[in-house]
Amino acid sequence: MTAPTPVKSSCIFCNIVNKLENTEILYEDNEICVFRDIKPASRFHILTVPKRHIQDAKSLTSADKELVSNMLSVAKEMLSKNNLSVEDARFGYHWPPFTSIKHLHLHTIAPESEMGFIGKLIFRKDSYWFVSPEYVESRL
Repeated sequence: MTAPTPVKSSCIFCNIVNKLENTEILYEDNEICVFRDIKPASRFHILTVPKRHIQDAKSLTSADKELVSNMLSVAKEMLSKNNLSVEDARFGYHWPPFTSIKHLHLHTIAPESEMGFIGKLIFRKDSYWFVSPEYVESRL
């Protein structure tokens, strides 16, 4: 029996995950999908998203601990594969209500040292609107 054909969603990330958008997938497994950010804040800016629709970081539950850990692990692997340093990278989630896309996504931005002023503001470490993966994990 074949899986049902995915139907276009109002969620752009669900459409990307289901290959209903013409977006280059850099990595995928059973749980997550990785692709480039359309407005990069540095040379390398990717989004790691769960294939299952989760609205945002506040919607995560303790059952999602492994997923969140896997998302960060894959993001770090992607840096390594692209010869970029984890130490010169910024990782984080936008914290509601400061989310433009209502589908959980982890930003990985590198080199952090090459981010411009606006990028540093939008993706400001440990701010009200952009939180670290460690912060998100600590709430699960």
